[in-house]
Parts: sequence; structure tokens; C-alpha cells
Amino acid sequence: MTITSIPAEDLVTTATATVVVDRSAVVAPVNRRIFGSFVEHLGRCVYDGIYEPEHPTANEDGFRLDVVELVKELGSTTIRYPGGNFVSGYRWEDGVGPREQRPVRRDLAWHSLESNQVGVDEFARWCALTNSELMMAVNLGTRGIEAALDLLEYTNHPSGTTLSEQRIANGAREPYNIRMWCLGNEMDGPWQIGHMSAENYGRIAARTASAMKTADKDLELVVCGSSSSAMPTFGEWERVVLEQCYEDVDYISCHAYYQERNGDLGSYLASSLDMQFFIETVVATADHVKHKLRSKKTMQLSFDEWNIWYLDEFQASQVSQVEWEHAPRLLEDVYSVADAVVFGNLLITLLKNHDRVAAASLAQLVNVIAPIMTEPGGPAWRQATFFPFSVTSRLARGEVLRPRIDVGTYNTAVHGEAPLVDAVATADTASGKSALFLVNRSLSEWLEVTINVAELEATVVEEALTLHDEDAYARNTLQDQDRVGLKPLEGVVLEGGILTVSLPPVSWSALALG
Repeated sequence: MTITSIPAEDLVTTATATVVVDRSAVVAPVNRRIFGSFVEHLGRCVYDGIYEPEHPTANEDGFRLDVVELVKELGSTTIRYPGGNFVSGYRWEDGVGPREQRPVRRDLAWHSLESNQVGVDEFARWCALTNSELMMAVNLGTRGIEAALDLLEYTNHPSGTTLSEQRIANGAREPYNIRMWCLGNEMDGPWQIGHMSAENYGRIAARTASAMKTADKDLELVVCGSSSSAMPTFGEWERVVLEQCYEDVDYISCHAYYQERNGDLGSYLASSLDMQFFIETVVATADHVKHKLRSKKTMQLSFDEWNIWYLDEFQASQVSQVEWEHAPRLLEDVYSVADAVVFGNLLITLLKNHDRVAAASLAQLVNVIAPIMTEPGGPAWRQATFFPFSVTSRLARGEVLRPRIDVGTYNTAVHGEAPLVDAVATADTASGKSALFLVNRSLSEWLEVTINVAELEATVVEEALTLHDEDAYARNTLQDQDRVGLKPLEGVVLEGGILTVSLPPVSWSALALG
């Protein structure tokens, strides 16, 4: 990738902030599942995305190895599959066995055709290629307990049963040992095939969870929470569902997408405040149910869909009316520097709540609202959002620390007063290395930030990177794949346990200390 410098003459600051990193302010140990992603049979995520048999880099399974290398660089860990809205009409049996015998089905979720050329066996092999953990979703929209148990047996039972022997005959002698399972998807949404009330969903989720844990008591199960904090049932949905299945599940899901609206960049840059509200509300509701049921278990959150998504534009476009095509170009948002700054701030928020948000999935991975884009027969490239994710995944090790931040605020039309700076830190005792991740939400001002890192016992700044551009709406495209990239953050000084850094406006930055 191309890394360019910020000219020294541009290092002008007009505001200040103070950050204190307290080594005892531990949120939680870094769980690599916080850097998960999501692959759904939607648009060109699978077909022409991760899978393109005719591509020059394709392997014997038809997977693009150039995409595999970018996924490795991105650092995604747990991969949620196969949906998403898609899973609520999916018959997993369609995607196993000889490819030439697999049926073509209508996908009612996205009004597309599904060839089933990629199914659970192929995707498990793709996960092995990318060093990632498969997180499987089951269909509770049009199917239920029996299909979920069959899929569990197919994937996880060693041998000696009809379905495990079928897997072996299909080329996978060893079981996949999938640990995390999603009990359906967004069942609170009227758009979901098989949508149901919280009461009805809670019942089917409880019964499915109990049956699956009868087969394997150590499974980690994710029950559907709200698909947005704007849903009229938000909060109440979580309460009703958890009261029915609390003891049988391990996580409740959260889904949230953000976009700039009405040219209000200031409000957009503060989007993480809504994510914080979302997390706090779900935690409070889950803890209420815990105490009401007198349970000893604390419910964790799986934020298994989060990203920037220009949903308003998609819904208003004629593209959303395309029907019964195979792998149509859907939801291929092209992300700007501003989008990436908000994205990086969302990731900071997930880390700052890592004591309860134990897992997360960036939705999605390739082509569809994704950090990686591809062209059929052509290149694969990084979107602006690729960089905050890849750097954070690479540098965040050890324990997450919540810093104290003293900084001014600015007024937003949507979120009220918002701090100009947000930050999180990580520290790894074993290696002696630490990292800080920061955003400057100011539209025009550089911020001089003084960071007390004395308790980290750092002696050197090993890396100082920023994502910033004079044009906050600069993007990487097929025609200009390296327009946006990481830049060295100039003027960083570490002396006597005090780190000083100047953050450009509308920027995300990372510092690695040793």
C-alpha cells in the first residue's frame, strides 16, 4: 500500500486534549472474536467476491487467493455465515454434495438466484485458508429445530451417523467443530422471512437452544436481539426474548449501521454515541432479566452486524428492485475517509465495551458494504474502511484499557454535545507493547493531544499512523485503488512518560509503543 506523509507546514493545532492511560483501568482481555466479520450469500459477497473459479488466482475450490491474502491482512477472525437475511430461507442441504447436482433456488431475502455452488463444506475450507473461525447461523425463519440439529450433526459429529458419514463422503473426514451458532437472524424485523413476535421467537429460540445443547452442552449460542436501536420494540424485544431463553443461550446479538444524512458530517462523526447507547441499553436489559430470574450467569453481547451502510440511497434506488439475477451488484458502497473515521470510532467503542461485547462481526467482508472490493477477472483492492480495522486488529493485544479523556465538545443536531476526541488503549504485559487508537471529530481543527502513558512504561514509539485527507470524501475506486491510505503521523514525541501528538481534523490514528 502507499503511505504518504503529512507536510510539516500543515501541522497547525488550534485546540487541545488530555488523555491519561491508567494501567489499572482494564476493560477486559482482548478476545480475538471482537475482530470478526460476516459473509452472506448476498450480491457479490460470495460469487465474484470470495469465489470466482475462472479468476487467474483461483484455487481448486474456486476461491480467489488474492482475496484470501487481503482477508489475512485485514485480520478478521470469526466469520459469521451464511446470513443475514439470506439464512431465513436457506436449506443447508442444498449446498453439500456434488456441485453439479445442487439445486438453483430463489433467495427471497434479496430476490436473487442462489446456485449453491458454495456451501458449508466449501466455506469451512475457505475459513481454513484465511485462518478464521466459522460462526454458523441456522434458519429459524422457514425452518426450525430439526434442520438446526441436522446441520449440527453434519458439521460437528465425528463419524458413525448418517449425516456425519455424509460429510466424510463429501471430503471432510474431520468434523468442523463449530462452536458459535446464531439462532436465526433479525427476527424482530418485518422484512425478515418468518418474522415473528418476541414471544414466539423467544419460544422457538429456547427450544432450539435446549435441543442443540443436548447434543453438545459446550456450544456457544447467540439469540437474536434488536436489528436497530430505532426499532419500536428495542429494549422490550430483548427483555421478552431473554426471559424465555436466558439460561440456554450465551450471547444476545446487536446490529447497527450508520451513514451520513443531510450533509451533517458533524453528527455523523459522533455516530459511536448511538452505538454506546445501544450497548448500554442491551446490557441494562440483560442484567434486569438476570436479576429477575435470579441467574448467576451474565449475558454477553455479540455485535454481529456493524458497519457504515448507505441504506437510504439503496432503498431509494432502482437497484433494490432488481429481481432473480445471480450475484447482482447490490450494496456496493464506496467508502470515504470520513466513513473510515466513523468506522474506526465504532471499533474503538466496541473495544471500550469489550467486557460485555465479547464478539463482533463487521458486516460484510467483500463487495457488499465491505472493506475489500473485487472486479470479475480483475483486481481486488482495499476500501478506506480497511485500514482502521487491519491496524487495530494487528496492534490490539493483551488487555483493553479505558483512558480518561479531558477535551472540549461540539454540538451536533442528532447526538447533542459530543467530545472532539475519542480513544482507547491496549497493553500487553508479556511483550511490553501497547497501542492507542484515537479519533479527532473536529471538522476543521487540528488537536494537540497530551497523553500520559507513564504506567505503560513505554520507551519508544514504534509506529504512528493516521487516516486523513484534505478531502474528507476521498475514496478508493477501481480506477484509483490507492487514492486513500495510511500516512505517517508526524511530530509525535514521547518523553518522560508523556506522549504528545497532533491529530488532523476528521482523522483516525493509531500509535504503537514499545
